[in-house]
Amino acid sequence: MQPTYLPYALIAMGAYAFVSPLMRVATTGPDAVPSDVAVVVSNTLLVAMALGVLAYTDQGFTAHLGSPKIPYVLAAGLFLGIGILALYRSLALGPVSVVTPVFAMFLVFSSVIGFLVLGESFTARKALGIVFAVVSVYLVSGA
Repeated sequence: MQPTYLPYALIAMGAYAFVSPLMRVATTGPDAVPSDVAVVVSNTLLVAMALGVLAYTDQGFTAHLGSPKIPYVLAAGLFLGIGILALYRSLALGPVSVVTPVFAMFLVFSSVIGFLVLGESFTARKALGIVFAVVSVYLVSGA
């Protein structure tokens, strides 16, 4: 039985593969869009799409604003904002082939946080995967 989250993770991976190259083209060269403007425009589209999903699925919105977990959502939003602003700026300044692998190291750090803070299982296989990820980013980025 396939986990229900896997198709979404694969869609996210496929879609995110296009973000960095598209932003690099948009924020460099003639008629470049400033990276901060690109953040606003692309994330406005994101918000519009999310509102569409909320409307389509009838999940509501305001009822969840009183949840005791909202501070976590706000903190995640703060870190997301910092990360996206920095990613778009770095794409405007550097090559996708270096910026994106370095940015993608968030996957390793998120996994480590999952192990250390959230108590998720840590295995030799996962440790090896993290080592391979670090080595691959080093090799791909040309550092």
